Amino acid sequence: MRALLALLAGLVFGAGIALAGMINPAKVLNFFDVAGTWDPSLAFVMGGAIVVTFIGYRLAWRRTAPLLDTRFHLPTAQTIDLRLVGGAAIFGVGWGIAGFCPGGAIPALGLGRVEPLVFVGAMIVGILVARTARNAATRKASLA
Repeated sequence: MRALLALLAGLVFGAGIALAGMINPAKVLNFFDVAGTWDPSLAFVMGGAIVVTFIGYRLAWRRTAPLLDTRFHLPTAQTIDLRLVGGAAIFGVGWGIAGFCPGGAIPALGLGRVEPLVFVGAMIVGILVARTARNAATRKASLA
């Protein structure tokens, strides 16, 4: 049941991203081109996401537990460190260069174009490199 609901949530998210045009990297890049062909629609998509998230958290906090788990798994980190800022910067630069973020690139795979395939491939490589580096640093720290 959990997998089915996760699939349904992913399909709704992907359909929303596609409907908003966020699978088109030119539309995203035009948002960043404030001196040229600026397109503010990405701001409306983000604003809508913030509203939905705000309402969702308010509803979730009223419950003692989620429907399909024993407890909520909410973020607990409250520090802003180099890892967080560096990751956000890499994400932002990649988004600005490619016009894709993971949320838009994965549904764009269905278009049969090479650009989202290259982006998702590079994203997977980046995840594996970061994970390998983190594991190596953890092992090194535990040996010291």
